[in-house]
Amino acid sequence: MTSNLKGALLALAAFGVFATHDVIVKLMGGIYSPFQLIFFSVLFSFPLAVLMLMRDAEPGTLLPVHPGWVAVRTVASLVTGISAFAAFTLLPLAQVYAIIFASPLIITVLAIPILGEKVGIHRWAAVLVGLVGVIVVLRPGSTGLGLGHFAALMAAIGGSVAAIIVRRIGAKERPVVLMLYPMLGNLTLMSFALPFFYVAPPVEHLGFFAAMALLGCTAGLLVIAAYKTGEAVIVAPMQYSQIIWATLYGALFFDEWPDGGTALGAAIIIASGLYIVVRESRKGASSQTPVLRSKARPDTGTTARQARVPRPAPLDAGPRRDDPRPGLRGVPGR
Repeated sequence: MTSNLKGALLALAAFGVFATHDVIVKLMGGIYSPFQLIFFSVLFSFPLAVLMLMRDAEPGTLLPVHPGWVAVRTVASLVTGISAFAAFTLLPLAQVYAIIFASPLIITVLAIPILGEKVGIHRWAAVLVGLVGVIVVLRPGSTGLGLGHFAALMAAIGGSVAAIIVRRIGAKERPVVLMLYPMLGNLTLMSFALPFFYVAPPVEHLGFFAAMALLGCTAGLLVIAAYKTGEAVIVAPMQYSQIIWATLYGALFFDEWPDGGTALGAAIIIASGLYIVVRESRKGASSQTPVLRSKARPDTGTTARQARVPRPAPLDAGPRRDDPRPGLRGVPGR
């Protein structure tokens, strides 16, 4: 088995697990508010986060090198988590995925001011086509746009902001820092909101909450393994397999079938996203490859998933003098 095939299979497994996680969110969302779901999901994720901390051999503190960017990313992850959980509760699975699939388009646009990326006419055209796909899915004027549609759009935007910030600061921040701060932010915010929305869960529902944390962590680790094994241009498009799971799970558990507008819009969005991925993979077409080097799944900060960061510079790239962490100044390749 080639490394690319193995990476693709790992990614397919990851997004199948993510889809199963989202089914539980949707099932429990009919009973509990997103604030309570996120609180328990984060609470059950902390033992997994502690295990990751114990396995992290990289020296250093948990204080961020770029506290401002980490704070912005934490807020973006909070928005993504609340919005995604609300969207899965209010909308059909396939429709939520179709809107979230617009993330590569948003990342491409955000890469201009945040990363200094130069976007050519081809990728701008793909962004515009993808926006047409989003409009086809939403169909403003012909169907009533509700809170669920707004939540799905906010999840796509928030996840894109979080991903592009990782692309900017990931080489200097420890992955555990990028993992812990959104989790702590979610736990703190949901603790304040919980008294207003709390519904006492039976014991069996606590099992569902724990399953959400375990599935989210497992899927995140599978995504990281996929990117380590195969080329990003092969692994990244596997996220679109979630539309298959959404159709299957939606029909099986919720009697949901994607209508023609959702199917057509999703196809347009996926096509534009694939074009951006392929375009970025071409040598010289992109200096930053923000989509390829961003996680394919929006980071909600609700599970113990370490961020996938850009690969460090090669050893022949010369010393970097701008790393403020002790012991790393002037170290080649840092």
